[in-house]
Amino acid sequence: MPARTALYLITPPELDPAKFAPLLDAALEAGDVASFQLRLKGATDAAIAKAVKVLMPIVHKHNVAFLINDRPDLATKLDCDGVHIGQEDGTLAQARAIVGKDRIVGVTCHDSMDLGFEAADGGADYVAFGAFFASKTKEKPKGAATVDLIEDWAATITVPCVAIGGITPENCGPLVAAGADFLAVSDAVWNHPKGPAAAMKEFAEAIKANTPSDG
Repeated sequence: MPARTALYLITPPELDPAKFAPLLDAALEAGDVASFQLRLKGATDAAIAKAVKVLMPIVHKHNVAFLINDRPDLATKLDCDGVHIGQEDGTLAQARAIVGKDRIVGVTCHDSMDLGFEAADGGADYVAFGAFFASKTKEKPKGAATVDLIEDWAATITVPCVAIGGITPENCGPLVAAGADFLAVSDAVWNHPKGPAAAMKEFAEAIKANTPSDG
């Protein structure tokens, strides 16, 4: 687990890899990012492959893990670091069989501790809970998660957890204080009025201000 909550950066739902590349580089340069997820719902395999070719070298330059959403087959084929799967994207066991033991597999668990336990027991590298807040980048959430869920998970389970869904520098404080290992962020970074780098710096300040002290 990271000593302090880190960011889990997710792409906008649509992007032009060449135009997006400098924005991504600026964001990664400015913040403490643990993982990056390419999330292009509905994109063709060729479009995903093109995005990986352009963006993965930038992500790896900053020592950040590069994950693909939904597609363990493409994660393996394109030599990404791992995959994130939802509850409708096949089973954890299927994804693990495709990507192997050395790649990351994360699992969406909505607002369910039970789904989290199931994923942890099945060998997930992390679980994602949410949505916590209204989000511009995703359809209506299946379950509305609460901060108590993060607090209970952090107190009892060692598998890292990601908080996701409408997270901003202004509202992330309680999630950090509750023990979230990672904050999944997207719209708050890419659509920040002062640009991605400014957003990352604001997140860093919020995380620092809300991280419990060792004493």
